[in-house]
Amino acid sequence: MTGAGLLADITVVRAGGYALRVALQLEPGEIVAVMGPSGAGKSTLLGAIAGQVRLSDGEIILGGAAVASARRHVPPARRGVVLLGQEPRLFPHLTARQNVAFGLRARGITRRDADREADDWLWRVGLPGAGGHRPAELSGGQQQRVAVARALVTTPRVLLLDEPLTSLDPETAGDLRAMLQEQLTSTHATAIVVTHDVVDAAAIAHRLIVIEDGAIAQTGDVREVLAAPATRFVAAIVGVNRVPGQVRDGVWHSETGELVLPVPAPAAPQTAPRGGTGSSATGSTVPLGDAAVFRPGAVRLEPVPDATWTGAVRLRAQHPSSPGSWLARVVRLEQTPGGVRVRTTAPDIAVDISIEDAATWRLVPGVPVRLEVAADAVRWPTRSPAAPAATPDATPERASERAS
Repeated sequence: MTGAGLLADITVVRAGGYALRVALQLEPGEIVAVMGPSGAGKSTLLGAIAGQVRLSDGEIILGGAAVASARRHVPPARRGVVLLGQEPRLFPHLTARQNVAFGLRARGITRRDADREADDWLWRVGLPGAGGHRPAELSGGQQQRVAVARALVTTPRVLLLDEPLTSLDPETAGDLRAMLQEQLTSTHATAIVVTHDVVDAAAIAHRLIVIEDGAIAQTGDVREVLAAPATRFVAAIVGVNRVPGQVRDGVWHSETGELVLPVPAPAAPQTAPRGGTGSSATGSTVPLGDAAVFRPGAVRLEPVPDATWTGAVRLRAQHPSSPGSWLARVVRLEQTPGGVRVRTTAPDIAVDISIEDAATWRLVPGVPVRLEVAADAVRWPTRSPAAPAATPDATPERASERAS
């Protein structure tokens, strides 16, 4: 079994101002993870490919044949695309074997052969001997395994997974993640996996696409995207701070102006100043290619003598901050497995401290604190590119050029 190639130039516009404009291309057998905040358009993307959502514009080409456009809509049952969501949606009156064999029987395969194939797939997903059990007799994780077997047994041209592990406990999700990776790889399936868990993307996918506000914000090799977060959302899922800013006279300043850092020579931008060529003039502002990135654990936090913001600002005026040190205000506290994560502004920064320090310092929202990060703890990664959004007059050829 080898999945089909997918070329999609998708535009979906709805009342209320919502719009999804995404162009992507999957090679046969490629597994792509899709991440993004709630409401970004991830499920709409899968729905359009599966045939559940009609296109406002664009075109979807599956295995070399057009299956959707603004004027053409091939029904879901005729696309050879299988969509598996958070709920397994098994037929409750059928056994696990019958559920898996259902698609084969619908294709005219004899009961004996379909049952044999179903049992083989139940063994592949780790459920040998479970064929005679009905869904009510299986755990949630076992039901999802049956759903995966039912999805793969029909050799779909493209398999769409919409957060299939979300409703499972961590241990069961981990087992299913390993099983999915093994089965998708061994069957050379073409698959799109929508997930909110960065571990899913790292363990299963070849490539990662991040969708924000209905468009692709970042795409590339999973490792490259996670190593160089281009947006605040990507930085959050990786668990690092990403602070945008700019360079003035060889010194980097955050957009809020509070954080100042020296710029290592390799990270200094090589672009010419606006309106000319050559080196930048003294005092000019040159955009830094990438934001400052550093771990919450690399930030040092300490309380200030005056617990009021006015008093803290007065103290700062008397004792100016040095590079890498700045005054911030606590926004909220979050419990972590190893202690407490303090969210501050401005800029928006996460800091990890111990529970003992949080209790001793009596940190509450609104309290000013002093933060410090060493220059050698800051990374200046090269940003991986975002794919251009689809345009209303795009052709499949143009979509292919943009997605490749």
